[in-house]
Amino acid sequence: MEVTDVRVRKISDEGKMKAIVSVTFDNEFVVHDIKIIEGQNGLFIAMPSRKIGEGDFRDIAHPINSETRAKLQEHIFNEYEKVKNKEE
Repeated sequence: MEVTDVRVRKISDEGKMKAIVSVTFDNEFVVHDIKIIEGQNGLFIAMPSRKIGEGDFRDIAHPINSETRAKLQEHIFNEYEKVKNKEE
């Protein structure tokens, strides 16, 4: 499965959430509301999630292994940097 499109829908300079992203796979399947978050060790992606119970969240969709997460994160960060640099 290949990432065929990454759209950075919203960028924020304030707070820890830096952007909201949609990713399309094989021009056939899209995942919305992936968040780019600024953490203590730099940026990371947070997959779309739903609140279950008191303060607990569960991912709705997520990569099964670390290699897939790394590949997805690389595509997302590359597009985020392009969009961010255009705005500056």
